[in-house]
Amino acid sequence: MADRVLVADDEPDIRGVLALYLENAGYEVVEAADGGEALEALQTQQIDLCLLDIMMPVLDGYHVLKQLRETSDVPVIVISAKGQDPEKILGLNLGADDYLVKPFNPLEAVARVGATLRRMKGLVARQAAQPEPVATLRVRDLVLDAGACTLTCGGRPVELTPVELRIMTLLMEHPGRVFTKQQLYECGWGDEYVAAENSVMVCMSKLRAKLADDPQAYIRTIRGLGYRLEK
Repeated sequence: MADRVLVADDEPDIRGVLALYLENAGYEVVEAADGGEALEALQTQQIDLCLLDIMMPVLDGYHVLKQLRETSDVPVIVISAKGQDPEKILGLNLGADDYLVKPFNPLEAVARVGATLRRMKGLVARQAAQPEPVATLRVRDLVLDAGACTLTCGGRPVELTPVELRIMTLLMEHPGRVFTKQQLYECGWGDEYVAAENSVMVCMSKLRAKLADDPQAYIRTIRGLGYRLEK
């Protein structure tokens, strides 16, 4: 069965060109003309990857990406005319897997779609080959139910993104062990660690804030090494 790619862009010419090249490469294509249509497609259809424009009516791409990452880790490649580093960093920090600057060669877009899907499928295959995690992990007053994908802190539910859940599982499986930023990134994002230090720092900051007011209460920074979950 062909992978289904959502092309979300308010410019019909760009959608048409991308759809043509992607279909020629064997993909099934779904189109969205604004952020509202994109979010609806992502929530109601089986989408394997999304090419997401930033400047769209109804909802811009950043808002779509932020809402999507609350419930899904479907791969997203941002396509935008904004090619400055702050825009790229923002998109990646919100959960994008790649960032493609307009104007771009459609063949490059197709190649990036293929590369991103291969990485995700490789991650899924590696996870399937791993032994089943312990059903319930307990560290101090933290309780993580691996089957239900839930975390409580002192009996209080803690809402986690898929990336945060994977990182907390790793930390709670090995309390007291120091993990480098590279190890945390590869676990959380399932991708090769390349200039992703800022993404890890932002994620850990948000995760700590969800657990306690004191940022060092549960997850401690080990300067020059990484992070560890306190026993």
